[in-house]
Amino acid sequence: MTDENSHVQWRAAVSRPVDIETFRPFSSAVSLQVAAASVCGKLRPYNTDHYLAVRLGRMQETMLSSLRPADLPPRFEEFAYALLVADGLGERGAGARASRVALSAVAHLAIRYGRWNVRVDADTVAEISEQGAFLYRRVHDAVVEASRVDARLSDMATSLAAMYIAGADLFFANVGHSKGFLFRDGGLFQLTTDHTADPRRAASVAAQASASDTRQDFTHVVTKFVGGNGDLDVAIEHVDLLTGDRLVLCTNGLTDAVGFAEIAGTLALQRRPEDDCQRLIELATASRAADDVTVVVADYQLH
Repeated sequence: MTDENSHVQWRAAVSRPVDIETFRPFSSAVSLQVAAASVCGKLRPYNTDHYLAVRLGRMQETMLSSLRPADLPPRFEEFAYALLVADGLGERGAGARASRVALSAVAHLAIRYGRWNVRVDADTVAEISEQGAFLYRRVHDAVVEASRVDARLSDMATSLAAMYIAGADLFFANVGHSKGFLFRDGGLFQLTTDHTADPRRAASVAAQASASDTRQDFTHVVTKFVGGNGDLDVAIEHVDLLTGDRLVLCTNGLTDAVGFAEIAGTLALQRRPEDDCQRLIELATASRAADDVTVVVADYQLH
């Protein structure tokens, strides 16, 4: 080998492209299309529901470097998503105040305390669940504190249903009588548990329980809620998501007026989330929904 050939090989070795495997976690491949709608019930003087959708993220972007762009990763972003629906309970606008305080508290607390786990693994599943339960308790405290400002707010409380989407994982929880659903392969599955008394026993339950133990919402006797006396215990549950899944959060105003089969039929048509929200609101309104109706629909894709 001549000296020149040796130099050529050496220059080729030191100049070859840097070969580092690109890492792309699920959290950077998630797409969530979200829409929401809310309408006042026929027998309500005002809407006591509120909804909230939040995108939480992390990013990396090279500002300056002596390296060539080919040696560096492109701008990187990864996100998780939180969806919430609150149905206020209380007279003369107290319920509307309660749901407003609850969702405002969530948004602020996520900044103050949120660890923003956008990647899920065996080590972070428990941490995300613990963080979710912690935030629920802090929101409960915020509603209780807000109820002490004025005696007319003393009975205010709210249901609170929440979903947290990170990568291919869905965490969900509910306190009260709102609902969370998963629509997959034509089937509509209720994920959340209702905290209400059996309608056939509602009158006796309400009579036996103190005002601090239950809240009345038309025909529903709500046995667990955010606000009121005592501590709040909430279960954070977890399922895997598949691309193409559709997620729904709603207040009881929808499911009181529209059957599960009709909700599933609407979602099966695979229209845009905003179109489905509007259609579900129309179905509830056509049935003269007595209570406020709030719907959040989200389409999940993993690219």
